[in-house]
Amino acid sequence: QVQLVESGGGLVQAGGSLRLSCAASGRTFSDYAMGWFRQAPGKEREFVAAITWSGGSTYYTDSVKGRFTISRDNAKNTVYLQMNSLKPEDTAVYSCAAATPGLRKLFLSYEYNYWGQGTQVTVSS
Repeated sequence: QVQLVESGGGLVQAGGSLRLSCAASGRTFSDYAMGWFRQAPGKEREFVAAITWSGGSTYYTDSVKGRFTISRDNAKNTVYLQMNSLKPEDTAVYSCAAATPGLRKLFLSYEYNYWGQGTQVTVSS
């Protein structure tokens, strides 16, 4: 079992930055690939970014490429999402998720086994 707790959300003006953190506890954090997803009101959950267990590979949805950076610190059991040049359309609840080892399509939510409760990000225009 893995417990995930996000933090770092808040209200920011367009063009600003936020860094989200996701702290993991439970089983060995470094075994898991990690992802960030978001869900805006009235919309389906969508993939944002993912990182492999070693941090050697990262993946992003097109709308955040060049603006968001996912990273992890396995010594601190934490994954981060640095969000720059934020836009109003980035407003959503952001959740982190953990995927057990294996060959997975990390942009798909059903590949993940554990989820955090989410943190609200609101970008004002």
